[in-house]
Amino acid sequence: MKAAIYCLVLSAIFNLTFSKALAQLKVSDPCSSLVQAEKIDEIQVVLAESFSQGMAVIGIRDENGYKFGYIDRLGKLAIKPQFNGAGNFSDGLAPVGIGNKFGYIDKSGSVVVEPKFDEAESFSEGLARVGIRGKYGYIDKTGKVIVKPHLNYSKRYSEGMALVSIDDKLGYIDKLGKVVIKPQFDSAGSFSEGLAIVRIDDKLGYIDKAGKVVIRPQFDEAAPFSEGLALVGIRNKYGYIDKTGKIVIIPQFDVVDVEQTATKEPGAFSFSNGLASVRINGKRGYIDKTGKVVIKPQFDRAGSFSVSEAAPQALALAAVEIDGKIGYIDLGGKLVVEPQFEWAERFSEGLAAVFINDQWGYIDQTGKYVIGYKAK
Repeated sequence: MKAAIYCLVLSAIFNLTFSKALAQLKVSDPCSSLVQAEKIDEIQVVLAESFSQGMAVIGIRDENGYKFGYIDRLGKLAIKPQFNGAGNFSDGLAPVGIGNKFGYIDKSGSVVVEPKFDEAESFSEGLARVGIRGKYGYIDKTGKVIVKPHLNYSKRYSEGMALVSIDDKLGYIDKLGKVVIKPQFDSAGSFSEGLAIVRIDDKLGYIDKAGKVVIRPQFDEAAPFSEGLALVGIRNKYGYIDKTGKIVIIPQFDVVDVEQTATKEPGAFSFSNGLASVRINGKRGYIDKTGKVVIKPQFDRAGSFSVSEAAPQALALAAVEIDGKIGYIDLGGKLVVEPQFEWAERFSEGLAAVFINDQWGYIDQTGKYVIGYKAK
C-alpha cells in the first residue's frame, strides 16, 4: 500500500488514537456466536493492531459484521472476538463496544466499567475520555465520573492537562476538571515536553503550562515537541526549532502529494531515537539533530524509529518502503527485515503486525514470524 508508511508516521505525529476509529465502527448484533478458535492462526483475521501491555487487538468478520478481541504475545486468543469495537489496553483496562454502548474490560475479559458510553478512549494518566450524546467528560478506572460529560470537544490527558472546548474556544483543564488555562484559542494541541501548540491570528506558536506564549505564533504548521525539538512548517517548507523558538534546522524539506490519496505528506517528521525522517530530491532518508544526513535518502516512504519501554532490550527499528514493499531498518540504516510486506505496523513490545498475501501475522525484530502467517 503506497500510503502505508505515511499513515503510520502521520498517526504518531498528531497522536491519533485507534479508539477514535473505534467509536465510528458499525455496531452489529452482540448476541452472535463467539469464535471457538484458540489461536490467531485458526481464524481469518481482517485487522491486527500493535501490542500494548501484552495484548493486541485483532478483528474478524462473520455473517453479522466485524467482531474484535485480543491476543497475547504467544498468539493465543486471550479474549475471543465478541466486541463491536475495541481499543488498546492502558492502565490494565481497554475500551470495548458491547451492543451500542462502550465500557471497559480487564485482561481477563471481565467487564469492570459497564457499557453506558457512546464513545470511549483508552486511559491516559489514570483518566479516560468518554462521550455521551455528543458531550465529553472523563472517568477513573472504577468508572466514577471525574469530569461530567458537558464538553463539546476534548482530548485525552497529557502532562496533567486536557485540551477542551468551552464556548467555542479552546483551553485546558486539570484532572479535577478545573480550568487552568482560559479558553481563548481557535485551535490548540496537547502538551508535550511542557509546551503546547496554539493558533493566534492564523499563525501557530507555543505556550507553557501557565498559558504564557513562549514561542511567538509565526508558523503555518507545527508539531508537538519530541526529544527537545519541534517540527514546524513555513510556506510548505519544514524544519525544526528548539524550546526557545530558535530555528536549529532551517525549513527546507518540501511537502509532497501522497499517491492515490487526497492528503499531502510533510517533507519531514518529528524526531524519534535521535533521528528524523526527511524527504530530499524525492526520496526519504534520516537526519540527526544537527541536520546532518546520516541515512541517505533512498526510500519511497520512511517512518519514525520506535522502541517500546515494555521491551527495553529491543532495537529501535523504522518501517521503510522500497518499490511498494515494506521492511525495517536499524539506526545505522541497515535493512534488518527485507522489504516484502504490503502493510506493516511499528514495532511495539518487540513485535510488529504485518500484512502479506491477504494474511496478518506478527514478526520479531529478525523478521521471523512468531504469530499467525507462517509462524511455526
